[in-house]
Amino acid sequence: MNWIRITAAENIPPREGRTVQLGDLSLAIFNTGERFLAVENRCPHNGGPLADGILGGATVTCPLHNWRICLESGQVSRPCESGAPPVRTFAIEVMEGIVMLAHDQARIAA
Repeated sequence: MNWIRITAAENIPPREGRTVQLGDLSLAIFNTGERFLAVENRCPHNGGPLADGILGGATVTCPLHNWRICLESGQVSRPCESGAPPVRTFAIEVMEGIVMLAHDQARIAA
């Protein structure tokens, strides 16, 4: 698998998120303190910037209307009756201190 360099892992402190722009795609990259997770930086409810949300474990709460998104699956957990489609998730790894995005994921997302 090929990888695209995103940023140094140290640029995303534990329990925080950052926005990364790849062409037309805006990603929200999170450091849970144990691992890094990536989703499309757009809440399915009203387009809120998920990177600016409140991180709790592997869940982010949208800063606009408190919708909760699982960063592992992209599923909306609150409100559970929303019927909203999941947020796109992306495979990332930290390699030698650099956050990397799977190349195939970037191509699919673009």
